[in-house]
This record gives sequence, C-alpha cells and structure tokens, in this order.
Amino acid sequence: MQPTPHTSSMTPTRRAAPPPSDAPHEPRLARVAALVAEPSRARMLAFLLSGEYASAGELARTASVGAATASAHLVKLVDAGLLVCEPRGRHRYFRIADADVAHALEALAMVAERSSHDRTWSAPARLRLREARCCYGHLAGRHGVALLERLLAQGGLVAAADGYALTADGVAALARLGFDATALRARPSQRIAYPCLDWSERRDHLAGRLASGLLAHFIERGWLRRIAGERALELTPPGRAALAPWLAAG
Repeated sequence: MQPTPHTSSMTPTRRAAPPPSDAPHEPRLARVAALVAEPSRARMLAFLLSGEYASAGELARTASVGAATASAHLVKLVDAGLLVCEPRGRHRYFRIADADVAHALEALAMVAERSSHDRTWSAPARLRLREARCCYGHLAGRHGVALLERLLAQGGLVAAADGYALTADGVAALARLGFDATALRARPSQRIAYPCLDWSERRDHLAGRLASGLLAHFIERGWLRRIAGERALELTPPGRAALAPWLAAG
C-alpha cells in the first residue's frame, strides 16, 4: 500500500488561463488606436485632415521622417482603411479615407485636449488655425461655426432626419453670395448638410456637400486663401468685406 503524500508537500496544480475572447460584439479599437498613437503617423493624419491629397514626400517632411519610414507608415494606414492612395504617374498621393475617419480623428483631438483646451487654443501659434481652417473639405474654426449659426438663424437651414435641409430662403441667401445651391436642393435623397463638432470651438460647424461647395466657392472667389503646408485658411480683405455678415465671430 502506497503511503498518502503529506498535504503540505503537494504542489498545487495551476489552471491554464482561459483563451482571450474575441468579443465580436465589442468595437475593435486596439488596432486603430495603436496606429494613431504612433507620433509620426499621428502628424500625417493631422496634416491630411484638410481633406486634400498629399504626396508621400510631403507627408515624410510633415512627420520629420525619411522616405522609407514614411512609406512603411503609409502602407499601414492604407491597410487599416484610414487613408486611401491614388497613384499618379511615378508619384503616390494620399488622403483621409472618408468623413467617418475625419470625424473620429477630430473627436480624438478634442478628447486629448479636454483638460487644456483654453490654454492650448489661446497660444499665438494656434490662433490662425482657430480662426479658419479646412476640415475634410469644409470650413471649420470660428468662421465655420459662425456660418452654420447664420444659416440656422436666418432659416436657410432647418433640422432634418439626416442633418439639415436647405430651404428656399437659404437658396436665395446663398445666391446673393454668387453661390447656386439649386442643384443641391434638387437631390433630396442625398444628404446636403449636417453638423460636425468643431475641434477648437466645441460647437458645430457645417459639414456635407453644401459646406464643401461653399468652401470651394469662397476660395475660387479669392475670399479665403489656403496657406501652404497648413490647414489654416486666411480671410482676405475682399473676403472680409463680402463675408462679414456671415463669418463674424459668434
């Protein structure tokens, strides 16, 4: 008969840890968060928030990295669906994949600066960016917020199920700026306008096809001017005269 081992000398059996759950019902944030968290990639994404295309070389300079490193970063961002690439001849150009990505990045920026918002946006280096900037093809900053508030106050836009609907009064008011919005209003099945929470102002500015059309119109008229290498937009003297009632600080 074998002796029974003394209890105190027995080694407890370790149970294997359960395999990690895929949790298919939860949002899979880790991969995207890791991509955005890398400083060089974050600078590239921020630069592209204007909605414009940029070459791999421009993005390398923006991120202060070499061409090979920039290319590796860009491959990861395209593979993750954050950027799209358009080859043109020997060059490749990149932009934010869509409005969902742009809005997510803006929201992350607001969360990141939640505790330092007033101090951050009073810095001289950011004042121009706060005044007016391009946000995925539409006007953002103080002027973008003021534009939306003006359209709402005048009844040019009214609340709709998918954002805002453009009224006949709105079409007439925009016509006085030389902007023909009749074609937009003729396609009600396509979303014309909706609110986008502004990174610097923490109020909504105008987004959507109407917003993109208006920004292009303002730039074509020479009322707003792009600043090379920046998202900031400059309100020109003719623009200040033409748009004063629309873009005054709210």
